[in-house]
Amino acid sequence: MKLREVPVGRIVNTHGVRGEVRVLPRGLEPAFLTRFRAFYMDGVPVAVEAARVHKGCALLRLAGVADMDAAAALKGRELSIDRADAADVPFFDAELPGMEVFDGATGECIGTLTKVEEYPASKVYTVRGEHTYLIPAVPEAFILSVDVERNRMEVRVWEGLAQDAN
Repeated sequence: MKLREVPVGRIVNTHGVRGEVRVLPRGLEPAFLTRFRAFYMDGVPVAVEAARVHKGCALLRLAGVADMDAAAALKGRELSIDRADAADVPFFDAELPGMEVFDGATGECIGTLTKVEEYPASKVYTVRGEHTYLIPAVPEAFILSVDVERNRMEVRVWEGLAQDAN
């Protein structure tokens, strides 16, 4: 389901004494976050004055956050973007839960995507139906297509993906 506001990261700490915040991206590259000039915090738009990448996090200088104390008060807050500002991105992880998943070979619905998990090698989608499937999020090898508008994903079902099958 396409979202209006997409969660993209969480403020995990401050950086320096001039009010920068460290943002840990949600399943994205930190550089992706630096392209936005505004984020949403609790539905309220917050302008970005400066952005850069540092040690796997995005460092953001947010409007109205002038010092380390103001930045520290934001620790733990989630940042979202307007989906329209990222129209070039086909889908985000947050849009996948609830999506119907189909076997690309047979057209049979195998279940509903319930969870997206991050692992070192790749993300893994948990699909629950008659069986529970753990499907690596590897395009072409496992993921054939994702259509957020139609709430449909097609996958290649390999032997052994069903966790509770004989």
